[in-house]
Amino acid sequence: MENNKNYLANGEIWRDTDGNVIHAHGGHILFWRGVYYWYGENRTGNRYVSVYASKDLMNWEFRRDVITTVTKTQEHRIKTDRALVTADGKKINIERPKVVYNKKIQKFVMWMHVENGVDYSLAACGIAVSDTPDGDFIYLGAFNPFGYMSRDCTLFVDEDDTAYFISASRDNADLHMYRLTDDYLNVDKLVNKLWQGEYREAPAVVKREGIYYMFSSYCTGWAPNQCKYATATGMENSWSVLNKIGDETTYRTQPAFILTVADTGSTYYFSDRWNGQNYDDSRYVVLPLTFDSNQNPMIEYLDQVTIR
Repeated sequence: MENNKNYLANGEIWRDTDGNVIHAHGGHILFWRGVYYWYGENRTGNRYVSVYASKDLMNWEFRRDVITTVTKTQEHRIKTDRALVTADGKKINIERPKVVYNKKIQKFVMWMHVENGVDYSLAACGIAVSDTPDGDFIYLGAFNPFGYMSRDCTLFVDEDDTAYFISASRDNADLHMYRLTDDYLNVDKLVNKLWQGEYREAPAVVKREGIYYMFSSYCTGWAPNQCKYATATGMENSWSVLNKIGDETTYRTQPAFILTVADTGSTYYFSDRWNGQNYDDSRYVVLPLTFDSNQNPMIEYLDQVTIR
């Protein structure tokens, strides 16, 4: 992506305003004081999470590597594993970082999926905090919420500022939904266990006209599959059965997050097109998320998208 682009070319290499490849996979966009901040996985060098900033959602300026192997750590009020490298100095895995702002503590709080860098047996969630959206985050460590596995994840903050952390559990067989404490720094209650035995991952949530929509993919490793969605009238209420959206491989993508544009209210499906043989060459696909007269969500593939 070159400077001053007025569209996004799906499946192509996207570059920041300095011409460097954007590394923000499995990510999330936060809107803060007129600027969009895009956080995502960056597995190059000693990096784990990078952040980019934009006012138009199409031209992205690199701001900072916010989590690296040498990020400052701090003891948390709960027992956590604060290691950012393995015992022999190799990298761990940090995936699907999501960032929200907490009004009570006036900090930006990141939740993520953390693995030990050797295998996927840790299955933990991690927390980091920062005073600014693009500042140096402090890593508070990783833990298993209420002792459960926690893998692919997302965050959702409702209109009353109640926050929810949703992650794949039981070897990805179920999705667990946790209500967070009011400072967003711990889980408060496990409020839902969803789609038992249906093996969902890559969850993403959006609320529209009083209805909550959760999108997720099936578990097929790096290979794309059929995205499905479910609806509810409240995050802690019962959710519908899963319904298909897109084609049989969701246009060769996996959900990362759903973005509602601040000024227009339009909604977009942000996703990753993974390259299992060369992770750093994975691409991005963003598509308009529209709704029919029955409020059913729809996505159709476009080669180019202008976000507005």
